Parts: sequence; C-alpha cells; structure tokens
Amino acid sequence: MAVRYICLQDFDELAVLHKESAEMLARWMPGAPIITFEDFESYLARFDGPVNEGFVFCLLDTGAIVGRVNVNNIIRGTHQSATIGYSAYASTTGRGYMTEGLGLLVRHAFGEMGLHRLEANIQPSNTPSLSLIERVGFQREGYSRNFQYVDGAWRDHERWAITAEMAA
Repeated sequence: MAVRYICLQDFDELAVLHKESAEMLARWMPGAPIITFEDFESYLARFDGPVNEGFVFCLLDTGAIVGRVNVNNIIRGTHQSATIGYSAYASTTGRGYMTEGLGLLVRHAFGEMGLHRLEANIQPSNTPSLSLIERVGFQREGYSRNFQYVDGAWRDHERWAITAEMAA
C-alpha cells in the first residue's frame, strides 16, 4: 500500500470508483460524488493553498486506487492540527485497505507534514467508519449535534482524534 498526493491523472479511475459507489457514499459524504471532469477540477482546486491536502491510497503491485483521504483545515503555529475526511469504494471495502492506508496517512501527517493532531467527524450510524477510525488508533472525544449537512439534512457526528503521542 502507498499513500500519494492526488493528481489530475487520477480522474478516470476515481470517476469510475465514485460512480459505482455513489449510493454508498451519498449517506455519509457532503456534496455530489466526483463523476465529471469539472467536478474533479473543482475538487483539486481545494488543494492549491496551504490548508487542504488530498491523497489516494494505492496498491503497490498494480497502482490501483483503493481509497481517498483529505487532510483539511490545516492549522499551523501552536496547533499543528487538521481534520480528515476519507472514502472507501464499493469494490474495495472489507479488505483492510482503508485501515492500512489511514495508518500510513497518520504517519505521513505526523512525520512529513509536521502535524501534531488529527480529527475525524463521523456520523454515529456509520459503524464501518467508526470501527475503522478506532482500529487506526483514534479515540472518541465528543459529540457534535447538527454538525454537517449531508444527504439532505443536518447530521450529528462523533468527534474522534489522534495525536502524535498516541500514534507513537
């Protein structure tokens, strides 16, 4: 497994993955799935500044994309923190790819990116994601009512976090 920055050349593969996973992702993710080239260009534009970074998880033997993660709202200075949002795909779930990929991402965030804290906000009914984030070492810190507008309604989320010390 490898973690690398997302790039324009990933469009074709990600468009297929998002299309086949649209129903699965709609329940948990804000916004429409990335299916058109224009959607993808808008998505990539988020990463032009210093506050957001986008990554994909790829298999080493084939280079196939098996997951995606954004490191958002990066705060430097005395915080060195960020939030993460990630997505698995229908054709790749249940194989441990996201556990391995997020583990690599956490090491990258606390190493090369120089961050100290990562947070993830997850809907309480998204049990696969809650299990995943706990396997990676995050701990539940709180509950946020009406935190994010997803799938036509404001949704509550659990707040999970990991620090560099917890990951060591």
